[in-house]
Amino acid sequence: MERRSFLKAACSSLAFSAFSGAAFAANDASRQTAKDALSSKKRPNVIVFLADDAGYGDFGFQGSKVQQTPHIDSIAKKGTRFSQAYVTASVCCPSRAGLLTGRYQQRFGHEFNGPDAKPMQGYTQDDLGLDPNEKTFADYFKSLGYRTCVIGKWNMGLRPQFQPWNRNFDEFFGFLGGARSYFPIEGEVNEHHVMIKDQKVYPEEKITYTTDDFTDYAVDYVQRHKDRPFFLYLSYNAVHTPMHAKEEDLEQFSDVEPWRRRANAAMTKAMDDSIGRVTGKLKELGLEDDTLIMFFNDNGGTNNGASNGKLRGMKGSQWEGGIRVPCIMKWPGEIKKNTVYDKPVSGFDFLPTAYAAAGGSKILGKPFDGVNLMPYLNGKKKSRPHKTLFWKRGEGYAVRDGDWKWVHQEDGTAGLYNLAEDISEKNDLSDKNPEKLKHLKKLYKQWESEMAPPKWKRGGGWIEYDIAEQLSS
Repeated sequence: MERRSFLKAACSSLAFSAFSGAAFAANDASRQTAKDALSSKKRPNVIVFLADDAGYGDFGFQGSKVQQTPHIDSIAKKGTRFSQAYVTASVCCPSRAGLLTGRYQQRFGHEFNGPDAKPMQGYTQDDLGLDPNEKTFADYFKSLGYRTCVIGKWNMGLRPQFQPWNRNFDEFFGFLGGARSYFPIEGEVNEHHVMIKDQKVYPEEKITYTTDDFTDYAVDYVQRHKDRPFFLYLSYNAVHTPMHAKEEDLEQFSDVEPWRRRANAAMTKAMDDSIGRVTGKLKELGLEDDTLIMFFNDNGGTNNGASNGKLRGMKGSQWEGGIRVPCIMKWPGEIKKNTVYDKPVSGFDFLPTAYAAAGGSKILGKPFDGVNLMPYLNGKKKSRPHKTLFWKRGEGYAVRDGDWKWVHQEDGTAGLYNLAEDISEKNDLSDKNPEKLKHLKKLYKQWESEMAPPKWKRGGGWIEYDIAEQLSS
């Protein structure tokens, strides 16, 4: 019964997609008017490169002596590196929801990983995904006449109302779940792993290596849209498990041990090579100076051979190793080159920053929690973009106010730390600073009271449905 209900909804989804396409075509004139109304300065293309589960110290620009990332390092040299960049969650799915919407994902109940989850009381399987009422990069950039594309890992829900082609993305090539094999899958492919291109199942036998395949599509996308502003969200699944690396890349790190660390280095190299291909295409087409590039990671490194350097903890925790990530922004002539910005920023700043850079000002949905970082980066604003930041995942939570951070882990471990003096969170100052601890707890309780309860629990309970059958109906 569940599968029949899904297929019925899926057919409606495809009909809606066709209608949406016609509606977009009909509104070309209005979008052109919006485009013409912007300043005469050429609006930038925008590319968001997102790595998956990479370690804080696992890039050349972050000081790695193992991972070789000359192409990503080049972006850092030509742009600004953020030394205190945070995600909004320490695991993939909610972190990406915060990035895509510019808002704390807890505001709309998107607290846990999904969509393989069990709904909370009052919700159903139809609620397991990025709330359709929330606006994303695609909505904002479509309003400015941009073409929009997402490539790679989606992880925002399986059902039709959550699928990227029903969320204002013109093009999608990737998979809907949270992870999959980098190589072709033999036998039956489930709804989380199936590759999709142009709303059709992409044959497994055509897959070579997902990092390369995603990049092939991205390079072609840039070529096809070189004469019109575009937004591209290139969401790699590298270096998330499974630890699948190409043999030729593994050979370059034959002296690295243990094996998982070697595979991580090889997979990172493949991603760096791929990013180099995209930036090379921009340069070839004369688009480099007209493109805002953002590089980010979705959460801290984990047991995939990653290294978080001096940071305590890993993916899933509220320690710095779970939430502080590598981050770069590059826009020639607008963002300073070879510079380090050392004040705290968050993933939810990406959307308001890119939208403002493209000339946008009208808020289409609910207010952003993120801010436009451009005035901070060009020196017009000297203050911190955020005095206070919050994190919550189940019974684990944290608040950072200024340089002070209070952490409460799910296992009950808690502590107060001064990050300006103790980036590794070794020295708990709770006993010495009771008033500061009391203040941070009060800030957190106030923020928590403004958030919505989660719509689903973590892990388990999901009901299978046939994406392949949906797309062929």
